[in-house]
Amino acid sequence: MAQSSARKSTNLTIDAVLVRSAKDLGINISQAAEDGIRSAVSKTMADQWKQENQASLKSSNDFVENHGLPLARNRLF
Repeated sequence: MAQSSARKSTNLTIDAVLVRSAKDLGINISQAAEDGIRSAVSKTMADQWKQENQASLKSSNDFVENHGLPLARNRLF
């Protein structure tokens, strides 16, 4: 996902010890939160795609298992 230049001010409730540790280490809390949310969104979208396409993926895998790879005879390796 590309980083957007539009920003939305948001209130978060985060463990106080974690915030203190991040500040002590010089971690940009807003950027770290954004990176974590971006990662969670990406993972969730991938999981949803896999779930939505589970039948098609199974069908394709079953075909290859039963019939081999299409055009395998043309492979040079």
